[in-house]
Amino acid sequence: MSLKKLFDLTGRTALVTGGSRGLGLQIAEALGELGARVAISARKAKELDDAVVHLERLHIEALPVVCDMADTATIAHMVERVIDGFGPIDILVNNAGTTWGAPALEHPLEAWHKVLNLNLTAMFVATQEVGRRCMVPRRQGKVINLASIYGLTGGDPISAPTLAYNTSKGGVVNFTRSLAVEWAAHDINVNAIAPGIFPTKMTQGMLAGASDHIVAAVPLKRLGGPEDLKGVAALLASDAGAYITGQIVVVDGGAIADL
Repeated sequence: MSLKKLFDLTGRTALVTGGSRGLGLQIAEALGELGARVAISARKAKELDDAVVHLERLHIEALPVVCDMADTATIAHMVERVIDGFGPIDILVNNAGTTWGAPALEHPLEAWHKVLNLNLTAMFVATQEVGRRCMVPRRQGKVINLASIYGLTGGDPISAPTLAYNTSKGGVVNFTRSLAVEWAAHDINVNAIAPGIFPTKMTQGMLAGASDHIVAAVPLKRLGGPEDLKGVAALLASDAGAYITGQIVVVDGGAIADL
């Protein structure tokens, strides 16, 4: 099979949670450019509508689905909406997430629950729903989870501490590895991308006043850019990555290469 054919996603349906902006929208662009129909979910209808307009300008067929994944009871309906609109889901990108900056001794319990619920529990529920309805019965599928280099390290002592976020992303790492082992029997690939620091709405607070320090610690001497997740997402979502599962692919400009 040609390399072009291996990367071709024509006729496949992808769901990208948190896909209206930032890293989720970047990944949605990549999958759509390779031919996939792309459903994107987010809390805010206006941001979703703007993202769909953007994707359609790139000749990508897109479906917006409003869903507050913090309310896990709504996730089944989100999955159903995608199936009704685009058919069975072939590619699930679990990108929706949040963070909270606070020292451990001052970290509100409510905030801890909020971060763990969205970053880990909602991801589990979405994956379970898509697996049950689409992937396991059809014995095919690609699950891509968004972890973080902070799920592999203790964080950055210069930036605000993000204990709950780091803990949740560590959970994403082992969720990915464990599910990959279990779902290999169904010919489903489960992998994760662990980005370094990308300029997004979530990282605004971290970058404020510390961007020079953060860039200095990156061997490539820059932050992640708008094209930097597309290649790895394409690999993990396509037949080109058929023999890759249970892996955490770090995309951080070399920031944790010496750890």
